Amino acid sequence: MRVLIVGGYGVFGLRLATLLADRAELTILLGGRSRAKSAQAVNSLKGLARFESCVFDRDGDLAVQISALAPDVLVDCSGPFQAYGRAPWRLVEACIAARVHYLDLADGTDFVLGIEAFDAAARSAGVYVLTGVSTCPALTGAAVRALTQGWRRLDRISAGIAPSPHADVGLNVIRALASYAGRPVRLLRDGQFADGAGLVETRRETIAPPGRPPMQRTLFSLVDVPDLVLLPRLWPGLQAIWFGAGPRPEILHRMLNQLARLVSWGLPVPLVPLSGLFHLVKTRLKWGEDRGGMFVRVEGIGPDGGPCAGTWSLIAEGEDGPFIPAMAAASVLNKVLAGQSPVFGARSAAEALELSDYEPFFAARRIRTGLRGDPAPDEPLYRRLLGPAWSDLAPAVRAMHDLSDEDLEAVGTVQVHRGRGLVARLLSLAMRLPMASQATVLTVGFHRSGQGERWLRRFEQVSLESRQFEGAGNRQGLLLESLGLITISLALEVESGVLRLSSRGWSLMGIPMPGFLGPQVMAREWQADGLFRFEVEVRAPGGDLVLGYRGGLQAA
Repeated sequence: MRVLIVGGYGVFGLRLATLLADRAELTILLGGRSRAKSAQAVNSLKGLARFESCVFDRDGDLAVQISALAPDVLVDCSGPFQAYGRAPWRLVEACIAARVHYLDLADGTDFVLGIEAFDAAARSAGVYVLTGVSTCPALTGAAVRALTQGWRRLDRISAGIAPSPHADVGLNVIRALASYAGRPVRLLRDGQFADGAGLVETRRETIAPPGRPPMQRTLFSLVDVPDLVLLPRLWPGLQAIWFGAGPRPEILHRMLNQLARLVSWGLPVPLVPLSGLFHLVKTRLKWGEDRGGMFVRVEGIGPDGGPCAGTWSLIAEGEDGPFIPAMAAASVLNKVLAGQSPVFGARSAAEALELSDYEPFFAARRIRTGLRGDPAPDEPLYRRLLGPAWSDLAPAVRAMHDLSDEDLEAVGTVQVHRGRGLVARLLSLAMRLPMASQATVLTVGFHRSGQGERWLRRFEQVSLESRQFEGAGNRQGLLLESLGLITISLALEVESGVLRLSSRGWSLMGIPMPGFLGPQVMAREWQADGLFRFEVEVRAPGGDLVLGYRGGLQAA
């Protein structure tokens, strides 16, 4: 099968080619206006597929170019689809006329909705024409279906995408944002369509897949995506839908918010012509955690007739995030190669895929996802924080944190190490930390306290008491442990049955403090020979060891 990728050496076109590189059945043509750039991109790709460079100008004679290249499928990865001019569907029409199947990564609402006008022509020509074969609406729709399986009614959808601040989102993405900044965005509120203001309305969300360290709480701004119109069609009883983008660093995001607000007031701010400048600044100013993410949250009436809510979350590490918009097209082409070709006709990709179609691509990269419902208020602390990842813990680790019915006391023997530096000695004296020992008896009492827990650690010489509870606001998704005046924020991660905890910040008397000035805590809990094992390290600013202890515990 010959696949022509228009915009083949761009941000998403090249990533689509990379995702398909190991399909020996494919000949992939990387099309664009520059043969040199196309050839350079071809030389960078390795795999079983055959790659060819070619020139393709979407503003040129499309019929002649398509005839000469003879693709079976054409995938438009160029954009921005919001700025395709007076004849935005020229390429669609040319593909139908040439009987070439067509996919695109469009996220422009008008463009995606307009594709329905070509349904009859596509059916007559015997081709499929799918638009929005990207994160929006293909992945969003798949996530909503997974979350609401068996539900009686869906009332509300909210979703958002936050790319890594270190990832190159591409100039066309900036142009797309600028095209509707401060402009009316059509969305559903209280069962009626109304206008919101693009990049003016904001909200904060924490992206936290079960059993993974959450992303920092992120500012999201309303964006114009086809999901806002398409998803209410798929779920007719829907009362509200909202979709936001969370570009970072936040200072740049807030500047864009203010410019969009000026546009909403009627001031002639030339945001689209300034897109190149915005993109230049974005590529130069990169700081913050190198992670991107996405969330989809739904609310409605569940299978049992009661109120129900759930969230699907995704976190992508480093450069793996920008592959996600291309995964829908790769998934569709994989299905075609498996003999599951889409039905002929022209429509959006909102119903084209399920989450299971994405899983092989997620698993091959540093992308972690998960579904979670709202926890019951009486669930134990760790089970509430971990959600479905709780069941992935080793049985001995679960048993040590399962305070469902009653409190727990456990006893064991531990090795204790203390730092020898001046800071470590001073902290050890001030906090009355246990002495170094090769074998010290440790007794730990776990006591439920409201929705949190109180831990009393009794070493042979000293006792340490702390309070653990769930974080909120900017610390949502984190476990907070309070020891006197200091509260440490801890991220929980589950991997192969092991629970890892690592510090993500701290506060003094409730006041957030700079992370580099605070203690660094690392802990690990696992099962060995059927028994609960653990190790804990506390380090001072700069990395010097203050206290470390490891051993095992058994219920008393």
